[in-house]
This record gives sequence, structure tokens and C-alpha cells, in this order.
Amino acid sequence: MGYSTTAPDVWDESFEGRPDSLLSSDQCVINAEHYFVRGLIEIPVIGSDEVFSWGVWVSLSRDNFSRAADMWNTPGREAEKPYFGWLTTELPIYSPSTINLKTNAHTRPVGQRPYIELEPTNHPLAVEQRTGITLDRVRQIAEAVLHGNGENG
Repeated sequence: MGYSTTAPDVWDESFEGRPDSLLSSDQCVINAEHYFVRGLIEIPVIGSDEVFSWGVWVSLSRDNFSRAADMWNTPGREAEKPYFGWLTTELPIYSPSTINLKTNAHTRPVGQRPYIELEPTNHPLAVEQRTGITLDRVRQIAEAVLHGNGENG
């Protein structure tokens, strides 16, 4: 129950193969200046034990990215404090834009993507993360994504 993007919105195929840029399934570097990790915005589904997930990218500072990369395969890494970041994935079904929403990336055990916690604002995505969504809303999201109003990758 979820959708995901393969790269931050600022990634361009022209960066591919450059020595100062990298795109993997979990990490991205652009021009040795911009650093990103992939994580999950998890939204509880009301009336069930299910969770809906958006696979998104957040930008991190160089220091936080380096620390996250150093700890990537370290058991116990979930004890790390959250890393502040900016959401760099546009989820077109939300208005206003989801680009540059403030986040905290919470590291989880090795093999699990970070949990992305949005700043508790009135943005519809942040509200959904705090309050949950119905199964009908999950169906609406699926419909929007399948008809090109979102990304699936």
C-alpha cells in the first residue's frame, strides 16, 4: 500500500555517470553539493492495521548525509538522532506543493528505509500523516496515481 519515486525531483539524467553525482535506490548526490536520502512518509489507515507509504526523497546537509552514509550498514543505527531535511519529491495530488516541506528523517534498523516525519503544519500531507486516512482516500490516491496525477516507481 504505497507509491514511490525513483529519484529526487531535482535529479536529471544528465547527472548520470558524472564523478560528482550518484543515484542509487537509497541515496543521491548531485554535483557533490546536494545530498538526498530516500525514506517513507507513513500514514495510518483508519480502522485497520495497515499503513499507506509514500516513498520520497529528502535533502540533507552534507554533514548529516555523511553521518547517515557512515552509519548505513551499522547495527544499532536506529539510535541516531533524526536528520533535518527538506522534502524534494512533488506529490501532485496535494496542493499546495509538497516540495520543500520541512522533515525529520528517522533512521531505522539496517535494511529499512528511514521514516520521514513531516513538520506538523496544516499542509494536507502533514495533516494526513498525523490523523490518518480512510480506505476511500487510499482508493482516491491509487486512482490519481494510476491516471498520471502522481508517480509510481
